[in-house]
Parts: sequence; C-alpha cells; structure tokens
Amino acid sequence: ISAAHIDSTIYIGESGMEYAERLAELGAQVAVPTTLNVSGLDEHHWQEWSVPDEWASNAHRQMLAYQSMGAVPTWTCTPYQTVYRPKFGQQIAWGESNAIVFANSVIGARTERYPDLLDICCAITGRAPAAGLHLAHNRAGEVQLNVKDIPSKLQAADVFYPVLGHLAGKLAGDRIPVITGMGTIPTDNQHKAFGAAAATSGQVALYHMVGVTPEAPNLEAATHGKPVRESVDITMRDLLSAKRELSTTSGSKLDMVALGCPHFSLDEFGNLAQLIDGKFKNPDVQMHITSNRGTIKQAKSQGYIDKLAAFGAKFTVDTC
Repeated sequence: ISAAHIDSTIYIGESGMEYAERLAELGAQVAVPTTLNVSGLDEHHWQEWSVPDEWASNAHRQMLAYQSMGAVPTWTCTPYQTVYRPKFGQQIAWGESNAIVFANSVIGARTERYPDLLDICCAITGRAPAAGLHLAHNRAGEVQLNVKDIPSKLQAADVFYPVLGHLAGKLAGDRIPVITGMGTIPTDNQHKAFGAAAATSGQVALYHMVGVTPEAPNLEAATHGKPVRESVDITMRDLLSAKRELSTTSGSKLDMVALGCPHFSLDEFGNLAQLIDGKFKNPDVQMHITSNRGTIKQAKSQGYIDKLAAFGAKFTVDTC
C-alpha cells in the first residue's frame, strides 16, 4: 500500500488507548503517508459538553500516541476532501466506512473495509492482504439498482442522495451495487452523502454509478461483462418510503440541527453561509456543525465561520 487512514483514533475505552500507546512505546512508525480519523476529543471546545476529565485526558493520550507514530493529525472522517486524497488505482488501507466507500467508488482507489487496530498495523508495515477489493476481479458489480422516472430536478438536489443511499444499502447488503438511470452528475458532497448512507444501512464498500464513477463508463464495464444477480427498479414511491424510514418522530417541534456527519466540507460551509445570510437562528433551536481543524481554518479565512457564529451556530472540531 502507499497510504493509510486510521479509524482507531477515536477514544471509546482504555484498551484502545493502551493499544496505541504500546505500539508507540515499541517504537512503531508508519511506513506510508497516514491520515487520522476523528479523535475522541475536541481539544478546544470539550468543556462545553458534559465530558468527564478522565475521558478527555485518555482521549488526548490516544491522540498523542498516534501522532507520535508519524501519522498526520488530520482528525477527519473525510480524508478524501483534504490534500491527502488518493488517486485512481492507488492501493491504500483505510478505516472509516464513508471514507472507504468514497475512495473505492468515486476515486477508484482500492481498499478493503479495515477495522480498528488492524488499520494501524497496515500503516506500520506498509502492507495489506492481497484480497477483497484490492483485486480487480472482486470489484465487479453484483446487483443493478435502476433509478426509474425520478425527475432530474430532484436528482440534482442534495436531499436526494442520503435517501437514495439509505435505500441502496438496504437493497445491496454486502453486495456491490450498480446504479443505472442517473440523469445528473453528483457532486463530491452528494457522493459523500450517498456513500455514507449506503455504508450504514448496508455494508457497501464500493458502488458503481454508470456514466459517473471511474470504473463504470457503461454497465458492461461495471459488471465486468457478467450478468447481475438481481435487478431492482427504484421509483419515486420507493424513495418516499425510504425517506419515511429515516424519520423517527411525528412531532413538528425542532430542537436541534446537527450538520457535519460526515465532516462538513468547505463548499458546504460556503453554501450554508449563503443560505443564512441576513437571518438569525430561532433561540429555541440549537445548531451544531462538526468538521476538522483544516476545514475550519479555511472556512474562517473565507468569513464563513464568523457569519455562521453570528447566526447562532456552534462548532465541534476534530471529533464527531
């Protein structure tokens, strides 16, 4: 492999911290450029939350252990939206479900779904098993999901992609879906929303979108010339049903707007700043935006952070 992304960075208990510290004590160093996923701590704002001191201390120790092994302190679940974005065909070992599916599908890099603790071992050795999605013959599409009679205006809307992804993940399970019938080219942020949802409702680590993603110029290329095991039409009725599944309340009172899971990008900050320009948040509604230190710094230089803070938003950095 020539790059890695470590998901083991988030503190969820002492064993994960001790594992990282033990590797560091043994003198481990990463052998390839290695980015770090979200941490368990917002170093600058954690006191605003009900975080116990011991938890904050241990989370910080875990952060320092990974940094001491030579990993880059990106602290983001969207490394593909940083300067460390991989290239087509590049062999990598990435943890974090939304990052894995984006790298495989949208970029055409190659990674398996690496779990916590194994990901850092790949980074230290510079190696990963020659198996699964690292190998071309395992990357063929297996189930066709045909977007049927969905208006192009809806396909261009941001709200379309998490709903379609939620449905695609449920239908595909652990198979590789091939999306056909798309009438628009999604943005990176729309791909991010689709992939994150598909990796959550299913176990999707790679999808092909015919005419859009790099390994799917046509259906034959996406399936490697093999017949798909199943073909399913996705209609407007299916999308409305999926949207209803994502709603867990019948009430109309809004308590909080939480944005940035996966992490908010610079483009998303810009779009949001434009939407709220000249407005103020309802005092009864909390608004939280989660991103990483690099993007926050860029957004601040563009004036987005000050504008959103004046609106009433709060920010959580480097964690989720």
